Amino acid sequence: MPTYTAHDLLPAALLAELQEAGLDTHRLYAQVCDALDEDLSDGGDVTSDSTIAADQVSSGEFAAREEGVVAGLGVAALVFHVVLGDAVTVSDRVPDGTRVVPGQRVMVVRGPSRGLLTAERVALNYASHLSGIATATSRWVDAASGTRARILDTRKTLPGMRQLQKYAVACGGGVNHRFSLGDMAMVKDNHVVAAGGVVPAFEAVRAAHPEIEVEVEVTDLDQLREVLAAGCTRVLLDNMDSPTMAEAVRINAEEFGQRALLEASGGLTLERAREVAATGVDFISVGALTHSVRVFDLGLDLDEE
Repeated sequence: MPTYTAHDLLPAALLAELQEAGLDTHRLYAQVCDALDEDLSDGGDVTSDSTIAADQVSSGEFAAREEGVVAGLGVAALVFHVVLGDAVTVSDRVPDGTRVVPGQRVMVVRGPSRGLLTAERVALNYASHLSGIATATSRWVDAASGTRARILDTRKTLPGMRQLQKYAVACGGGVNHRFSLGDMAMVKDNHVVAAGGVVPAFEAVRAAHPEIEVEVEVTDLDQLREVLAAGCTRVLLDNMDSPTMAEAVRINAEEFGQRALLEASGGLTLERAREVAATGVDFISVGALTHSVRVFDLGLDLDEE
């Protein structure tokens, strides 16, 4: 098995940057090592070892090949340091969340050529995927600009990738919803059936966990009025058309004094984003930001020194 640079020997400034962004760097380090093992556990990088001299040094330029928003460049830098330790230098890295155009340089790496190529695919996998999420999120944010609606992610994330995918949503201008089942309660249709109604379900959660926020999913305006009357302060409007959502906004404001924050969800598309935002909802939640996003086209080209 390959040997990697230990977490505590990685650049302190890079670790601090990732931690300040809300990432658990010990977990991220382990994840990066697992990703590298997928490439290297069957004998290492046999192609690079066979074709490149051990002492060859190269510089590599990461460049955007399309317009969008980059994210995960710090994670990509971490991959190179895990493989090469202090033998690699990373420079000219643009901040995550930067809007870029085709051909724009976003990061430069320099170090032993073999190691750069060994790290290349894992680094690109992270940065391309996370930049895809940030870019998609930015398009939803742009579509809702000028309205009160903010774009939310969901827990529909790839297993093991939640912290990074939600980080990328934030880089794109979105807002993170709950990270786990315990940091906020979400009463959905199956809970309503089990509890015997939307209000009993809401009250059961509020009684058991008075310290946490409770959001309740409703499918019609009657349920909306019921949960607002019960004191619910956050409501998910599930699969409603735009006129019904607009009426829900009116009910919340005029009949209940703006009691709750309202979230639109279910079957939404970017083409409808502006229309939905214009109804006056506070949030639009989009599972597709994390579960089915297209990767961003990012490339790395090496130059031998």
